[in-house]
Amino acid sequence: MKKMKHLSAITLAMIMAAAGVLTGCGGNSTGAAKAEQKETNAESASADTDSAKAETQENAGDALRLTFYYPVNVGGSAAQLIEKICTDFNLENPDIVVEPVYTGNYDDTVTKIQTAVQGGTPPDVFVSLATQRFTMSSTGMAMPLDDFIAADGEEGKAFISDFLPGFMEDSYVDGKIYSIPFQRSTEILYYNKDLFKEAGLDPEKPPRTWEELADYAVKLTNSDHYGVGIALNSGSAQWTFTGFALQNSKDGKNLMSEDGKTVYFNTPENVEALQFWLDLQNKYKCMAEGIVQWTDLPTQFLAGEVAMIYHTTGNMANINSNAKFEFGTAFMPGHARDAAPTGGGNFYISNGIAKERADAAWKFIKFATSTERAAQWSLDTGYVATRQSCYDTDLMKDYYAKVPQASIAYEQLPYAKPELTTYNAAEIWRILNDNIQAAVVGDMTAQEALDQAQEEAEEVLADFQ
Repeated sequence: MKKMKHLSAITLAMIMAAAGVLTGCGGNSTGAAKAEQKETNAESASADTDSAKAETQENAGDALRLTFYYPVNVGGSAAQLIEKICTDFNLENPDIVVEPVYTGNYDDTVTKIQTAVQGGTPPDVFVSLATQRFTMSSTGMAMPLDDFIAADGEEGKAFISDFLPGFMEDSYVDGKIYSIPFQRSTEILYYNKDLFKEAGLDPEKPPRTWEELADYAVKLTNSDHYGVGIALNSGSAQWTFTGFALQNSKDGKNLMSEDGKTVYFNTPENVEALQFWLDLQNKYKCMAEGIVQWTDLPTQFLAGEVAMIYHTTGNMANINSNAKFEFGTAFMPGHARDAAPTGGGNFYISNGIAKERADAAWKFIKFATSTERAAQWSLDTGYVATRQSCYDTDLMKDYYAKVPQASIAYEQLPYAKPELTTYNAAEIWRILNDNIQAAVVGDMTAQEALDQAQEEAEEVLADFQ
């Protein structure tokens, strides 16, 4: 009974998560030329894929057919690129046919996975948020991957050790690996260099601390624009607040325990972090009052209505293509320490499928996350390359030379930790976001909001102690 209750909560988790985790990080060039190149690449990929698909279908015969559910939570040609990865795999492995099924955004995808599982026809392999690993484990929706890694021997060890620790960290449940990093991101600061110059600020020196952020934001605020923008809507607030909480932590402790069973919402440091948000709005008057939507911030930034925004690296391509001004990127300004939250999706294999299907799914995951493909995926989509070896390729070196703003994502990863991740993540996210919003609109103080969030979260997590 408890398992079914946890399973039914997944849909809500993903509805909340999708608004907050639009993952990715980059682009290939600048302005209209970049957009045109991406469109050309997409058309070329589509044409190549159609041709290769036909060849695959002709040669499929009695091949083992796998179903692959995948979300697209960024714009552009990601769906076509996913199909190309699958087609390339099928051509190299004529005894296996991976059939990609586009399932919408993250919340749509997990709803369809849940429906398929309940109907006895789960996808063999799928992409879902890394933050769902505890739910995937506790509901039995996904299987641990350690046996596959062990069966690959030294090659398996080398494969896993090559993934960046900042992304690999949230693949574990109770010491077992449940997912492999794929489309991942972190949050960074974007800033308008032209507005910096107008305000008498050095455009090559973005704020590095909370104090500098408030000082700069005040100087950047006038009747035309606010100094800083932070998304505080449900599904987004918890991602950014994870970063601020980590930045203010005395010992580096996150909002939750590593086992996902305990939260630490109302520590003095976290209350101070929330109070800083309130001060930006109410004391310094340098941030719009009330609940700002995640999806509105990039538009406001591009329109010159806000000088600095906290947002995903996934908006790099959008901003790089459409900004009519010179922009910069920077680490999220720190306080007691530098820190940032990671987010995005990982590969999972469905639990309970036949061994030959699971083996084939594992083979596909290794193919899709191989060094060259992971690097190319990063360039084509904007997601952060997940493996260290990617950064030794000419692809990544050339990309960073053309778009140096994109390198911030990689440089910040050593200071990044997973966003709020617990059992029954749907309810815990709702609790934290609802109470943060109560403080933002003035119904509670920062202390009252986080005390209430802590009490409510402890009641929910009591089932998992």
